[in-house]
Amino acid sequence: MNLIKKNEIPVDVYIPFVETLFRDGLTLSIGFFAQTLLVVLVYWKTMDPAYLAVTLGLLAVAFLRLRNIRKYRHAPSPQNWEEARRRENDYILYGSMHGFMLGAFCFVGIYLAYDPFAEIAAVCVTLASATSIAGRNYGSPRMVVIFIMTMTWPISLGFILRGDPYHFILGLLSAPFLFAIKRFADLVREVLFAALSEEKKANRIAQRFNRALNTMSHGLVMLGPDGRVAVANAEAAHLMSLKSPDALLGRSIHGLLMRGVAGGMLAPKDCRYIEAQLTRALREGRDRKVLVSLANGQHYEFSAREGSQELGVITFEDVTARVEAEDKIRFMARYDNLTGLPNRAYFHELVGEAMVSGDRDRLCGLAVLDLDDFKSVNDTLGHPIGDGLIYAVAERLAAIARQDITVSRFGGDEFMIFFDRVEDESHLTSQLDEIFAGLQGEVDVAGHGLRIQASGGAVLSRVKDTDVDAMIVKADLALYKAKELGKNSWRLFEASMDAAFRNRQLMKADLRTAVESKGLRVVYQPIVAMSTMRIASCEALCRWDHPDLGPISPSIFIPLAEEMGIISEISTFVLQAACAECAKWPDQTSVSVNLSAKDFRNRDVIQKVRDALAGSGLAASRLEIEVTETALLDDKSLTRQYIEELKQIGVRIALDDFGTGYSSLSYLHKLPLDKIKIDRSFLMDVTQNPRSLELLKGIVNLSRPLGLSVTVEGVENFEQLKILALQVKPDLVQGFLFGSALSASGIETMSNTVWPFAKDINTAKRAARR
Repeated sequence: MNLIKKNEIPVDVYIPFVETLFRDGLTLSIGFFAQTLLVVLVYWKTMDPAYLAVTLGLLAVAFLRLRNIRKYRHAPSPQNWEEARRRENDYILYGSMHGFMLGAFCFVGIYLAYDPFAEIAAVCVTLASATSIAGRNYGSPRMVVIFIMTMTWPISLGFILRGDPYHFILGLLSAPFLFAIKRFADLVREVLFAALSEEKKANRIAQRFNRALNTMSHGLVMLGPDGRVAVANAEAAHLMSLKSPDALLGRSIHGLLMRGVAGGMLAPKDCRYIEAQLTRALREGRDRKVLVSLANGQHYEFSAREGSQELGVITFEDVTARVEAEDKIRFMARYDNLTGLPNRAYFHELVGEAMVSGDRDRLCGLAVLDLDDFKSVNDTLGHPIGDGLIYAVAERLAAIARQDITVSRFGGDEFMIFFDRVEDESHLTSQLDEIFAGLQGEVDVAGHGLRIQASGGAVLSRVKDTDVDAMIVKADLALYKAKELGKNSWRLFEASMDAAFRNRQLMKADLRTAVESKGLRVVYQPIVAMSTMRIASCEALCRWDHPDLGPISPSIFIPLAEEMGIISEISTFVLQAACAECAKWPDQTSVSVNLSAKDFRNRDVIQKVRDALAGSGLAASRLEIEVTETALLDDKSLTRQYIEELKQIGVRIALDDFGTGYSSLSYLHKLPLDKIKIDRSFLMDVTQNPRSLELLKGIVNLSRPLGLSVTVEGVENFEQLKILALQVKPDLVQGFLFGSALSASGIETMSNTVWPFAKDINTAKRAARR
């Protein structure tokens, strides 16, 4: 027999097969009634007790089998294979009894109690019942086989036992009948098994689709060919404030959007726009997206595209977080993070848009403001306090912003103000004066009382004659001029400022060319020993002879070089030239080179000195490096380290411009210095002012016990030299009294020369001793 074993077919298919066995009790009841009635009729005709026994047996089986059918027909589905197997076994038990009784009726009617009517009745009722074997019992292959055996074998046996050849052949024909019924039952079961499997598969796909559809974060509706909703998910129902997606079915796009209007989420004009865009996208078969802002602050993005089988798909996604993030990014890109004012790029955009619109013949103004000495606030109080000061200034400036005035923080401590539609120069002047007056006063920043002081530059132009960048350049030039004239004020741009700026830029370009082509030269100012009145050393000084403008003062081109960042290149050039020339001079003559503050910000300064000494062959003891207080202020610890390494090479160190800074005295015992050079400002009125004389004497007397030699700069007349020789008594003097700076050959020539007024100094000394 074709028995179903566990795991032959999936349990979710086997269980439904078993359930089909108990599905139809009505036709079974009708069959039992007809079969019993026919057996009773045969008994009535023959009065043979065998038929009475069959009748009673059939009634008992009918009762048991129908009770079993009723028991499981209304019971819950089996939960597992074993429970389903038990139900099938119960069905087979009572079904086998039923088949046995029908087979017994046939055997009795054909052979044991033969009667022509009984034979016909038994065979007819059994064969009629056999036709339902496949239809009723396809869910149990065992039941099919048992029914065929219990119904057909007794008929075959009865015919064979009749003994004549005809009945014998008739009995053998039960075999193909058995095969046909079994094959038909197998075919029905296979077809139904395939259908049930496909149904299960389709149900699983449908469940997955439904789960995916209703767990989407996007709302989705699918429109049929008639333009009405055929499919919708839970998110779509939620957006429309409906309990179930089924409530959306059959609605049109217009109906969906009007639902949003009725709920107060959409404005009617938005509804019309969205409907037009989505309908057009579906009609043209193109993807189209529409961003909609709802009344509750949410933002949804509607997308429409043509699907398959003439279905249109509309999705809508809550993009509130994305829109808010984009707005935040846009704000960060356009506005200053500290002050909330438009930044440089957005200010440029706003002003550019304002200038291209409206009357092109109108006047407009632009001003740049810069806080005076802001760096000292950051350096002394820290950047958080500096940021607080900037914020306080921004608050005051933001108060003046309106439709025709745009305020921006350009960066750092710089602010920009654009004035649209200025009447005339006096109008702009009055507005800027009012702004500067409003900025005056103190502000409290984290407990620090800070006074706001700013400088400004402004420009007034006709819109058609200028652009944003040109106005910014001119305003910057006016600002530069305001700072040059003393700060805490503002200046209006003048044409002469532009000419000065262009000349400055040209001079920068020429200076860079001169540095790169080594077009500078070095001269040497004598430093004279007080004891011998001979040249003891020389200070190397850089000179620039411009091909068109002639000699350019160091007070002009040195600041330019510092601004351009090429001062170190000039220092290197002077250092190498001075060492090379000093190597040609007598051994008692040394050279002094002033290195910039920038040189001492990089460790390369040590190697520069080594290279200059090695390249020239000059003894390290004949080279003196002058350090300014500016270099010491930048990073004291690092500068001290570099000075100590230079001292290890054998180079001498001098502190230049002593007495002009804030803390020069502290350097005398902290740094390994060899010399101090007293600034010329101490000598200017020494012949008339006793206090200046005492101050000079005090500095010299303070330095000698520390092992420091002293040079006094700025000696310009004999009276100054005489006082220095008789009362101050420095080691060395330097100034125009000994002539202007000389070339290298001039120093070599005069290295052994005694200055002519040495005799006068000696005479004065002898007179003082008497």
